[in-house]
Amino acid sequence: MRQRRWIELLSDYDCEIHYHLGKANVVADALSRKKREKPLRVRSLVLTDHKDLMQQILEAQVESLKEGNVHKEDLGRMQKQ
Repeated sequence: MRQRRWIELLSDYDCEIHYHLGKANVVADALSRKKREKPLRVRSLVLTDHKDLMQQILEAQVESLKEGNVHKEDLGRMQKQ
């Protein structure tokens, strides 16, 4: 089907089509192929486990609510316990 359309299109012109072997047609061959690159591999991965993260958050919240760290305007709707 595709070749038929090309034949109809080119029939209006005075031209000759010369066949090139795939091996000889290096330029078209190089353009039509994508360069394949190997995927990157991850060699190592470091994960840090913070087991005491919840404790640190709680301590920071308690520290922020201490008398010297709290200003009246900072509380908004919060009530000091």
